[in-house]
Amino acid sequence: MSEFVLEMRDVCKSFPGVKALDHVQLKLRPGKVHCLMGENGAGKSTLMKCMFGIYKMDEGQIYLDGEPVTISDPMDALKKGIAMVHQELQPIPARTIGENIFLGRYPLKKFLGFWPIVDHKKMYEDTAALLKKVRMDFDPKEKVGNLSVSQMQSVEIAKAVSANCRVLILDEPTSSLTQNEVDALFRIVEDLKAEGVAIVYISHKMDEILRIGDEVTIMRDGTYIGTWPAKELTTDDIITKMVGRELTNLYPPRENVPGEVVFEVEDFTSINPRSFRHVNFNLRKGEILGVAGLVGAQRTELTEGLFGTRSHTSGTIKYKGKEMKISRPKDAIDQGIAMLTEDRRGSGILGVLSVADNISISSLDQYLGVLNLIKDKAVEKLVQDNVKAMNIKTPSSKTAIKSLSGGNQQKVLVGRWLANNPDVLILDEPTRGIDVGAKYEIYCIIADLAKQGKSIIMISSEMSEIIGMSDRVMVMCDGRVTGFIDGKEATQENIMALATQFE
Repeated sequence: MSEFVLEMRDVCKSFPGVKALDHVQLKLRPGKVHCLMGENGAGKSTLMKCMFGIYKMDEGQIYLDGEPVTISDPMDALKKGIAMVHQELQPIPARTIGENIFLGRYPLKKFLGFWPIVDHKKMYEDTAALLKKVRMDFDPKEKVGNLSVSQMQSVEIAKAVSANCRVLILDEPTSSLTQNEVDALFRIVEDLKAEGVAIVYISHKMDEILRIGDEVTIMRDGTYIGTWPAKELTTDDIITKMVGRELTNLYPPRENVPGEVVFEVEDFTSINPRSFRHVNFNLRKGEILGVAGLVGAQRTELTEGLFGTRSHTSGTIKYKGKEMKISRPKDAIDQGIAMLTEDRRGSGILGVLSVADNISISSLDQYLGVLNLIKDKAVEKLVQDNVKAMNIKTPSSKTAIKSLSGGNQQKVLVGRWLANNPDVLILDEPTRGIDVGAKYEIYCIIADLAKQGKSIIMISSEMSEIIGMSDRVMVMCDGRVTGFIDGKEATQENIMALATQFE
């Protein structure tokens, strides 16, 4: 009997123009958390998709309990006891939590003694029991589309646990969770460890890795670097092995000098009485305004209101003293506002289209010629300029964006908005699910934009990011602005004091 529940040996996988995996190794022990680390593009998610049957390996072999196996597709992986929570969520918004959890394996009963139909009563009873087991206080009949991103992520975790798996892959499971939800997830992980489940844990949050990991495997540029006991590694060790160099500063030097007030929001109130209300703030030219708060503080909802994707009942928005009328995103775009959403897959990238299409789609009207035909050469120059300026790693501009790493997808989205030359940029969780190296590149882009005089509103759930990047911090709690802190004086303590200031 093998000491490993699952092994991957000499795994290779190539895509057009890219060798994503080059003879990679992975060995999982039962009852252990095996952390898989590496920069975006290192091949972590690709390796997991090979394990889960989404991708077919070009070379290599998978072993379960020492025996070679072939995993043909995700359903086959589930039957073999392998479950996966993906980094990019793909729920069915119009269906209930119970229907999402048991998708493809609904409990059945016989109708009139003959025809199998879905046993909804049992499905919802099983869902309620499962949610209770994983400490999630949700109504099994609630539509998933009504949940927040963090709640959707919790449902996906519950779905994976429901499969009674022997191997559980968690790809960035805490990227949208509050600290309480992270603690709840870790309690679930400890329960699964006690049951002998092997867990692959992918995260860029170093404190989580050192807190929960038993072993750490590090990858770089599609290759296997090595595996170490987690207790033998420090944060600096992990970063150095990941990027192949030492990173002494996590944030770039700040050279922007905020100028006069250019953007003003007064008494801004949502049409939803449970959302943002009576919000007042201003934004200076060349300023980075960090927006902090716990999940449920309505930060995203506020910025969606400013961008015209949510309705408001009262309040005004002014740019350089002139009132702006914004009732839809096109109004905001036409008046120089851009917004990078937190859900990169759901409302950001156009996955089936190319890098070039994704960069140029918001500014094509600027490149129309005779008979409104698109000037292809001008568009290609725009794309190449952005690829170079953003340091986007892609085989070509024609490559489908879905094949890029999360960090490179995010840089494409930033390039898309910069093609419109906006005055105000709203960045909602700009580094969500991105590794430490790609984060630094995104930080440099943000800092450079502020230096150029762009005004930036940046939402982040990472306290260190808010403190490290903001000229000022606006803190929200339960839909209200509870205070402002100068960036140089911001600490976790004074931010949290305002973030928990409920009425």
